[in-house]
Amino acid sequence: MNFELKGVVFDFDGVLVDSHPVHMRAWKRFFASMGRTVSEVQLQFVLDGRRRDDILRHFLGELDDDKIVEYGLQKERIFQNEASDVQTIDGLLGFLEDLEGAKLILGVASSGSRKRVDFLLRKLELKRHFQVVITGEEVAHSKPDPALFLKAAQGLGVEPFELVAFEDAVSGVRAARSAGMNCVGIAELDRASDLLDAGAMHVVPNFRPLSYSKLRELLSNGAGSSVMPVSP
Repeated sequence: MNFELKGVVFDFDGVLVDSHPVHMRAWKRFFASMGRTVSEVQLQFVLDGRRRDDILRHFLGELDDDKIVEYGLQKERIFQNEASDVQTIDGLLGFLEDLEGAKLILGVASSGSRKRVDFLLRKLELKRHFQVVITGEEVAHSKPDPALFLKAAQGLGVEPFELVAFEDAVSGVRAARSAGMNCVGIAELDRASDLLDAGAMHVVPNFRPLSYSKLRELLSNGAGSSVMPVSP
């Protein structure tokens, strides 16, 4: 590793919190309330780091700003009603504490809405860990545009190349790399190659195999081509 690692920036859904199943159910219920039947395959669009306005326009066509706000609030109410069982990704809390012990600064760069991200950060008592939280409403372009990660780096007061990003979506990996950050993917084996092809240096299934020292080792070894197994 030929740079000083000063911090870590995390995507939110599927990286900090295991929210994708609830997220998908909420969107499905919302579209059903609009008289639209959306298949699981079509809903994969939601998982690729999309902002709420992009999702709404993709499925419902061109909408004015007032409708975006109205429909967004409807979907968020459905999400909150469904979110009682959302948990953090395995190993996250120990990893965050290890990074904090190493004096790294931590941030979030999520395409999600401010209301939903803050709701889950409070619910899961995570907010205290992060010096900056950037959401999709604060930038003009969503991932794979690097704007979210660049704004997070600016908020943390460091250069992008001094940060490592954690992402679970191809568009997110590309955004982090375009911002000048190294990136580690979070994915199971069946999706690992997609993230590696997009530019992730390594892919892990969750945070259980990781520590600050292990992260430094991965970065020192350069790009990888396999998923790190979970320790028993």
